[in-house]
Amino acid sequence: MSVNHFTDEQVAMLRANPYVDRASNKAITYSEAFKKHFINERNNGKLPSEIFRNAGFDTTVLGRKRIGGFSERIQKMNDREEGFTDLRAQNPGRSRTRELTQTEEISYLKHQVALQKQQIEALKKTNTLNRKAAQALRKKNSHSSKH
Repeated sequence: MSVNHFTDEQVAMLRANPYVDRASNKAITYSEAFKKHFINERNNGKLPSEIFRNAGFDTTVLGRKRIGGFSERIQKMNDREEGFTDLRAQNPGRSRTRELTQTEEISYLKHQVALQKQQIEALKKTNTLNRKAAQALRKKNSHSSKH
C-alpha cells in the first residue's frame, strides 16, 4: 500500500485553506467548521468530491481514497454522541480485549514494579550528580571570590 505524501507546495496550499487546522506532508487536520459543512452538504445530496472542490480544495491533490476515507470517518463521527471531538487523547493505546488471568496480572505488576525501581535508581543517580555539580560550582565560586 503506497501512501501519497504531499509536496511542500501542496502543504502550503492546504494550510492556506480556511477549512484546514493543520497540514503536513503526510496528513491534514480539517477544522470543525469544515466537518459540519461537509455533513450539511452531504445531507443535501452533494458528492464528497464536489463538497471538497466547492470548499477550495484541489481534489486531484487529495485523491479519491483520502476524500472517501474522510467521508466515511466524518459520517461515523457525526453519528456518535461525542460528535466531532477528537477522542485520541482520552483513549491512548489499544484497550484490552480480554481480562488477564491472575498469573498474567501478577507478571504484569512485577514488570511494572521492576520498571519503577529502575526509574527510581535513575532519578537517584541524576540527583546525586546534580548535587555534586552544585557543590563543585559552589567551591569554584568560593575560591574565585577569595582571590
